[in-house]
Amino acid sequence: MSLTQDGDLLCAELIRNEIPPSCFERSTTISLAYLARDCVYAASLVWLALKIDLIPSAPVRLLLWITYGFLQGCVGTGLWIVGHECGHGAFSDSPLLNDIVGWVVHSSLMVPYFSWKITHARHHRYTNNIEKDTAFVPETWKSAKIPETSSSTTASPMPLGGNLAAWGEMIHDTPIYTTFSLLRHQLLGWQAYLLFYVTAGSDSIPSSSGVATSKSSVQSHFDPFSALFRPSQRHLIVLSDLGLILVGTALYFLGQSLGGFKIMLLYVIPYLWVHHWLVAITYLHHTHLTVPHFADSSWSFVDGALSTVDRNFGFIGRHFFHNIIDYHVVHHLFPKIPFYKAEEATKAIIPILGARYNRDDRPFLRSLIETYTTCDYVYDTKLNGVFHWVRK
Repeated sequence: MSLTQDGDLLCAELIRNEIPPSCFERSTTISLAYLARDCVYAASLVWLALKIDLIPSAPVRLLLWITYGFLQGCVGTGLWIVGHECGHGAFSDSPLLNDIVGWVVHSSLMVPYFSWKITHARHHRYTNNIEKDTAFVPETWKSAKIPETSSSTTASPMPLGGNLAAWGEMIHDTPIYTTFSLLRHQLLGWQAYLLFYVTAGSDSIPSSSGVATSKSSVQSHFDPFSALFRPSQRHLIVLSDLGLILVGTALYFLGQSLGGFKIMLLYVIPYLWVHHWLVAITYLHHTHLTVPHFADSSWSFVDGALSTVDRNFGFIGRHFFHNIIDYHVVHHLFPKIPFYKAEEATKAIIPILGARYNRDDRPFLRSLIETYTTCDYVYDTKLNGVFHWVRK
């Protein structure tokens, strides 16, 4: 049997009935054990890193610092995912404990916990809704102002001459530009989202925020008065900012003791690795040539959740990243299922989902490059409110 019935409530209930009830049970003990494990990993790596400069060989020191940055970035990503569990209420049955742990963990990674939690909830509520989703909403063919032919969805050829737009299109497809663009996407995408709310849908700001806004206004996760948040949530944004101030102050005083360069090696490089993984993971969960996006009039919660893609990142994905890459479809359907129950829940629902379950087992980093260079714009080819990926 596969999922063919219409209607969100009916579909969600059918799927939920296939999942063992135990998958919805959250264990504070198990969650704290994973948190403790990741903290031990992080502390152990710092302890070892502080001994690297005792090694006389400069090439060996360089290699060890590179290794440290990568490994600590993996551990930091795992800690970020623990905070992500807290944001969904999947860490514990206690909302207070969820928010305390989430605030501490995310603040330590310079993430505004409550600010992110609020907009991330809207991402889950409107996944792949091209108007209301908050993350990695693609450009449409029309919004990118790509000229069309009457018989296909491919762009008409543009004469070069003095046409700057045509030259821009040529440069866009060069390996140098693609490499630079991908690096910018990976290293600055997360900060750009937090600071400027980039890649969000045009109608993703809640109408009940009580703040007048426009397309030209800057929306920031750090601004308590941003239209991203309701007036009743402003104190949570202040608390998020306070967490960042405390961690920033601690890093400043550590820098006074250890030196700024050492702080860069110990914290900033792993910080950039964490943000690289966050952008890559989120982008690939919701971007795939076969996965559609929807206009609000054609979107449904289940359609959006089932437009998520499970992928494979081997040992690192399973151990350090807490299965967030491997079993993300079920997370979008039922975000309160803890990550250590996601594999069991996924295996239970695959038979009923049938062809609607999306999984791509290509190598993760190869998929990132191929997806980034292939998925340019989405186009409503049948004018039915369902957008599919096309290339220029």
